[in-house]
Amino acid sequence: MSKNSQNRVMQTSKRSYVAAFLLAFVGASAHAADTTESKLQPYEAVYTAYKWGDDVGEARIKLEALSNTQYSLTYSSKVSKFFLSDKRYEHSIFKVEDSTVLPIEYHYTRTGTGPDKKLTVNFNTDNGGKIAVENGEEFVWNGQFDNQIYRVDLANQLASGETNLSYDFVNYRGELRTYGVEVVAKESLSLPYGEFETVKVKLIRDSKTRETFAWFAPSLNYTLVRLQQFKDGEEQGDIKLKSYATQ
Repeated sequence: MSKNSQNRVMQTSKRSYVAAFLLAFVGASAHAADTTESKLQPYEAVYTAYKWGDDVGEARIKLEALSNTQYSLTYSSKVSKFFLSDKRYEHSIFKVEDSTVLPIEYHYTRTGTGPDKKLTVNFNTDNGGKIAVENGEEFVWNGQFDNQIYRVDLANQLASGETNLSYDFVNYRGELRTYGVEVVAKESLSLPYGEFETVKVKLIRDSKTRETFAWFAPSLNYTLVRLQQFKDGEEQGDIKLKSYATQ
């Protein structure tokens, strides 16, 4: 192995691997077919993941209708670089009532280099309901989403012209978190899937070292088309849309 390759391996082992940042935002492209209706448009989007400019794997998001009001949202990624590998899978079951998104179940698994992880969270969204984290804490449900579906609302908010948003949710570690979303620019992008005019947003969180940016395409119902993260000013990962189809 060359000296440059050895240095890159050491750098990779000291920071979160590229797949970890994908979970920070990538589920955001679950979008509504119409802002006045509760029905969502099923779709599947596939993204190429990059690290240091190299293709290191892919991520996939799929939204399916289980009934008139209940949906399944899955996210999967598989990436590898040198001797490191990472596979992740998220599955959310939720319902939409009067245009309000309500979580039901959330499942997360991670395998690859390092310890395997899994998490299950169940939501009781009735008055006085609870959030039950398997082998973890129990929280009072106060409108929180799971790690994916808080983003289902985002596309419609962007389409409505909102520029600053805040979401409370349970993350893939079973912790309560709050993220803000701020529109920062409109940009033209050239992606594997084509050329798009996009809305660029920044993820606002309690971190002085990490920055996450996401781009959404109005022509694709504000689907997520690119996600990029930096740590201490250095690019940590980048994903770009390579295919998209409605169901």
